[in-house]
Order: sequence, then structure tokens, then C-alpha cells
Amino acid sequence: MTPSAASSSTPRRATLADVASAAGVSTSTASVVFSGATKVSDSTRERVLAAAADLGYAGPDPRAASLRRGRSGIVAVVLEGQLRTAFLDPVTIPMMDGLTDGLASLGAGVLLLRDEPGEGEVSALTTAPVDAVVLIGCSGRARASLEIARVRGLPVVVIEGDAGEGIPQITLDNREAAAEVARHVRDLGHERVAAVTLPLDSDRVRGRITEERLERATIDVTLERLAGLRDVYPEVIAVSAGSSSIDDGVIAGRALLSDPATRPTAILAQSDLLAAGVIRAAEDLGLRVPDDLSVAGFDGIRVDGIGPHMLTTMVQPAFEKGRAAGEQVARMLRGELASSLHFTCRFRAGTTTAAPLG
Repeated sequence: MTPSAASSSTPRRATLADVASAAGVSTSTASVVFSGATKVSDSTRERVLAAAADLGYAGPDPRAASLRRGRSGIVAVVLEGQLRTAFLDPVTIPMMDGLTDGLASLGAGVLLLRDEPGEGEVSALTTAPVDAVVLIGCSGRARASLEIARVRGLPVVVIEGDAGEGIPQITLDNREAAAEVARHVRDLGHERVAAVTLPLDSDRVRGRITEERLERATIDVTLERLAGLRDVYPEVIAVSAGSSSIDDGVIAGRALLSDPATRPTAILAQSDLLAAGVIRAAEDLGLRVPDDLSVAGFDGIRVDGIGPHMLTTMVQPAFEKGRAAGEQVARMLRGELASSLHFTCRFRAGTTTAAPLG
């Protein structure tokens, strides 16, 4: 069989016009049935759908619809680091749930991108077919993503990061919240206090935080929460973790607790996962929480593996942050002005903090 013969014998894909003809309606009426743009009678709708089923017509080609609208129907979400680790942090999940809820009015999909291209690679955001961008934080490598979005003329919303003037931001009272939990520990009578922070920059180096390291730090959330703690404890000793994880909390906890002569009576962690790791490190050393060591976290998530304890923490509105970002993206894509929104945390006392013994 020749190529031309093969092609001529291939069944032709049914079109919307075919469906309209079979249903005895105009093409525009058939189009309305599939788009839902205008109401039609139930009988007309049933005739069109029955004709479509008979002809094997699944609906308009979404690629053609995208070309007509000049939109892809996709919003990029740029996450820091490896995507495989992003959802290990329980805060990410409700935030993404909120984001998709906020985008619901658009019927848009979400494309997850990392802000760190591989060696010799160009950022995926450069060519990704997206209508808008949501940046989680805006520091270090994320600023490169911001610049790409600006060059492409894409609407941008930033969650917990400073992207400069004209970019809508979804912010959290990180400094005030960190100061509140620090005041709680101070009011209990603790004087020897240490901190375990989130990473300072995209290099994610673990270790003691010095003024030199702070000058090079680029992650706003870490800096703001540390500033809040220092508002209450100006001389606080702090170590940075490599990630928001229980394993990193264990590493930092051991570093702070290994020497009885310098051991703090309270450790404030910048995430609940880090706090859980500190509790494990303390118990491995034979310390009792909260009798020998008070521990507080930040986020308000459910943490498994800390026994009977209920963590003292600051509860943040992760879902609401994500939804606000999605809603502002939707506003911009409708041609409306977007706004920056600010959220506050709520203190929750648990069983992991108490007055120091002696």
C-alpha cells in the first residue's frame, strides 16, 4: 500500500460541525454546549452530546482553544531546590491546596518548576507555556526566575519574599511571631536560649551563625524569624540547618546539646520539623522535655514521632497564604489590579515548654 493510499484510508476525526449537523443545530449552538458559556435547553444539550458520542467526538481541541485565547491555562509555581523534597515539608501541602483553590475561578492547572537548573541547562521557566508565575520566596536563585518572568511580561505573585515594587506579595508576620514565642520562653524564666534556623541561603550550609554569614544570607523568612528572636534575646546562639526536616533538627540539636557546660535550657526552632528533631536529639542524650529542655517550633503542623508531646509553636495560615496568592494571580489574568496581603500567626502553647529546673 502506498503512503498516499494509507493516509486516505485513515478515518477522519469528527469535527464540531459534524456534531452540529448530526444534532440538527447550528455550529455555534453545539459550541455553547461544550463551552458552557451560555445556557441551552436540556433537550438541545442532550441531542448534541448524543451526536458527539455517536461520532466519537470528545470536545474541542484544547490546543486550538489556547491559541484563540492566547493563554495556556497553566500557572507556574517555582519552588526552591529539588521538587522531590519540596513536599516533604507538611507546610507545602496546604499552601498548594490553597493556591489551587484560589485559581479555581480560572480553571487553570499548575506546573511545578524548580529554581535551580542543572549544570549547563537553561531555566525551564524561560520557555514553559505558562500564563503567570508564583514564586515561593524570592531570594538567591528565585530572583533569577523573577527576572525571567519580568522579561516575558508574565504576572508574578511572591509568597513570603520581597520582589520589589509592583509585585504583589503574600507576607507573614515572621518577625513578630518569632518574638512572641521567644517572649513566652522568657516569661517562663529561661536565660540560656539557643535557636535552630532554616537555611540562610541556597547553599544550605549547616553550622553556627556568625555576623559574616548573616551579611551574606538571602532567605528572608530565616532572617525575619531570627530578628524576632533577637528582639527578645539579643545574644542568642543560633545554628543553621540544611533543610526543614527532622533529620536536620537532630543534627542541630546534638551540636547545641552535646556539651553540658554550654547547654541551653531552651531551644527555639524555626520549623516544627526542626523542633521535632531537637526533641529526638535531647532524648537520645537522656534529657527530658520539658523538664531539662524546653523546645518550641514554628508552623503549627501535625508532627509524628515526638511521643506524647504537643509542640509549643506558632501556627501559620498556610492554606490561606496559598489561596491568597492564587486569587491575586486570577485577578491579574482578568485584567484587574492585584494587592499584597499580610497574614498573622497564632501562638499555641503545648507541653514541650516549661520553667527551667533550679
